[in-house]
Amino acid sequence: MEIIFYITIFLIGLLTGSFCTLAIHRLPLHENITHKRSYCPNCKHKLSFWDMFPVVSYVLLGGKCRYCKHRIAPKYIIIELLTGIVFVLFAISICNMLKSIENIVYLILGLLYITGLIIISGIDKEKGLVNEGVLLYELLVISAYIIYLYILGNVNIYRYVIYLFIMLALLINDTLYLKRKLKNNYALQIVLLSIIMACFVGSINFIITALIAILAIVIRNIVYKFTKQKSKKAPIAYFLCISNIIVLIIANIFYWVV
Repeated sequence: MEIIFYITIFLIGLLTGSFCTLAIHRLPLHENITHKRSYCPNCKHKLSFWDMFPVVSYVLLGGKCRYCKHRIAPKYIIIELLTGIVFVLFAISICNMLKSIENIVYLILGLLYITGLIIISGIDKEKGLVNEGVLLYELLVISAYIIYLYILGNVNIYRYVIYLFIMLALLINDTLYLKRKLKNNYALQIVLLSIIMACFVGSINFIITALIAILAIVIRNIVYKFTKQKSKKAPIAYFLCISNIIVLIIANIFYWVV
């Protein structure tokens, strides 16, 4: 039964990864991600049902569009596979918890939270910005998570309510800033993302997340310097999201092992 469960989680991860690739491509273009059919980025031809199986369609089509034969970037299959693997690792990290409905709820909330981080990291890696809509999505996930903790009696609800008001105020300010200045307020969005992470994984784990992200950025800059590549602005949100997913999984495993 456990094997079937993890296979199911992996398949859900593949489907979620496929959705993440779509969101990463469309959100910066302000395109609909729920009601608009998937299409080839090159020829714009709408994809059929058989073209959209995660990983399988990519392999069977030889990594090319069925209609224009243009090569599909390998990043799509990589994101799908990594999302499936991360989903399984997260489920394994809380395997000792999956014995009640409360813990199943935590699994669902965790997977929803990770999905948002994957989309944020992908957009930041490609476009150097944090999408406001995905931040709002993560804020809703955090709100549900706080309610979950309150029902379990494991949280000081007043402290989290203050966090929520701060995050909401930052998000509103970010929206107004965009309307006034017509540009991306990256620094404010990083602050908002950091508070969201601290709420979900805890202050200590967020500090570890930030330290890992800083180390990764430093190593990246050193590599760029020694290889004499033109260094672009470091995608801070990308490194924070990847680090946070790793810390979240390791923290869960550490909690149950210890």
